[in-house]
Amino acid sequence: MKDDAVTHSPWADWRQATPARVALGRAGAGMPTDEVLRFGWAHAMARDAIHAALDVKALAASLDADGWEVAQVRSRVQDRADYLRRPDLGRQLDAEDASRLVAMAGQPRDVCIVVGDGLSSLAVSRHAVPLLAALRQHLPTGLSLTPVVIASQARVALADEIAEAFGSRLSIMLIGERPGLSSPDSLGIYITHAPKRGRHDAERNCISNVRPEGLTYPMAAFKLAWLVREALRRGLTGIDLKDESDLAVLASDSGPALL
Repeated sequence: MKDDAVTHSPWADWRQATPARVALGRAGAGMPTDEVLRFGWAHAMARDAIHAALDVKALAASLDADGWEVAQVRSRVQDRADYLRRPDLGRQLDAEDASRLVAMAGQPRDVCIVVGDGLSSLAVSRHAVPLLAALRQHLPTGLSLTPVVIASQARVALADEIAEAFGSRLSIMLIGERPGLSSPDSLGIYITHAPKRGRHDAERNCISNVRPEGLTYPMAAFKLAWLVREALRRGLTGIDLKDESDLAVLASDSGPALL
């Protein structure tokens, strides 16, 4: 195809500011060949992110090397196809794992951190470890934590049952978000006060698009730590707890370093 056969978009400069699919141009009534190929590649990356299995052993080893105590569980899902067809089973903890967590619980802890594969194991394998490393710098002193629980075939609500087994006041779920065509590795964070089975999404706070191209680790960790402190202080999360961490950044001399 000759170069003059492609009509370039006058918005092309906008592409420097976003990975979104804008200003694609056209070739006749269709997209230019290079854009068709990029779309195919992005679609393949999104599909791979959904279907690829999380390397639990590698993740556990990395967390252990960073000084985190680690436990491993799975939902009641049997395989990935079952996970995609039966989201309800991804919200329920395997019966044997549930009994094991109750047995190891001991004294109730303030916070239970769960790392779930979700819809993008790529996001978890890339971002969970550096995010938790950044979070450690912001957590209040004296805060008691459960082991970091790696959950396979997990949906967001699985953290409720896991944290309930430990008797935790608050749950934090790091989970792979549904991949987009420009973001196959986006990590989400869900915070729930008084976690227990049957909690609704309106009772959670969410931080999304955690990755270097989106919300950076330091900024996500700062927001998360702020929500943790306020959730424990006020005894609530969800629609009643508004994220005002940006005001704390503006009031802090170290704020610009977080951006």
